[in-house]
Amino acid sequence: MNNIIITDSSLRDGNHSVKHTISLKSIKEYCEFAEKANIPIVEVGHGNGLGASSLLIGKATHTDKEIIKTAKKYLNNSKLGVHVIPGIATINKDIQPAIDMGVNVVRIATHCTEATLSKSHLEYLQNKDVTALGVLMMTALTDTKTLVENAKIMEQYGAESVIIMDSTGTYLPSDVEERIKALTENLSIDIGFHAHNNLGCAISNSLVAAQNGAKYIDACIRGFGAGAGNAPLEVLLPVLEKSNFNMGIDFKQVIIEADKVMDYLVPIIPTTNPVNVLTGLNKLFSGFERPIIKASKLNGIEYSSLIFELGNRKLVAGQEDLILEVAQQLKNK
Repeated sequence: MNNIIITDSSLRDGNHSVKHTISLKSIKEYCEFAEKANIPIVEVGHGNGLGASSLLIGKATHTDKEIIKTAKKYLNNSKLGVHVIPGIATINKDIQPAIDMGVNVVRIATHCTEATLSKSHLEYLQNKDVTALGVLMMTALTDTKTLVENAKIMEQYGAESVIIMDSTGTYLPSDVEERIKALTENLSIDIGFHAHNNLGCAISNSLVAAQNGAKYIDACIRGFGAGAGNAPLEVLLPVLEKSNFNMGIDFKQVIIEADKVMDYLVPIIPTTNPVNVLTGLNKLFSGFERPIIKASKLNGIEYSSLIFELGNRKLVAGQEDLILEVAQQLKNK
């Protein structure tokens, strides 16, 4: 059996779906489960990573320090991971304090064509006792050749693996096969994949990624993540196991927790609704669902018109403030 390393992003990506309000009590309970189930990596934090809590991006209920300290207290064998976006998080203010608090895995994430922005962050981590991973976001917005070029840049900076995110939930299995194959053929480090479910392909895409050489696969319990959600952990595990992959996770514990999380972590199971389908087709960040609906209602316009216009303008995560502005422009046309 081939080994796959699962990163559980429920306590980070899931924060997008609840406006960054996951409680410390919920973090404690979920980390206790993750430790018992032998989840390899548990990623925590604001949906946009370290240092992201703000009025513009979204104010979190708890600080990075509170979240990390709480999670670390209940994780021993499971590694604690964080998401870092250069330009939002800084080395001295965010990364080093996180390392000092016991973070084991640091994922440095940039837009799919901006890998050069990861240089100082990835190089800094080379002398630290952590696993340094590169992440390329919004990857449906570029071609395979450019994606490989940017992944190789992160490899040169010292990334131990590069994970590609289908942040828009746009990929079909054939897209994943092409890109993962190209990455595994051109890089000497491990490759990873992070799915979103806008077009209902999160599980099939994750399986195809593993079958074509991806070592790291991300998932969230009940798909708990931005927009249409991510690959559901409780579905992904048996699919991978039936395909002769070994994750080393106690599946029985996961199935039990998949019911229990409805009481303390996951208020609503993500679904593939018309808004999510349209954002996926238009290559828009999965987390835009709520602001798109809000801006459409405020301005009395069809959300489909707004989505098509945002897609034409190629908005990316972090540009949420422009959604209302574009909606107002459409209203005044």
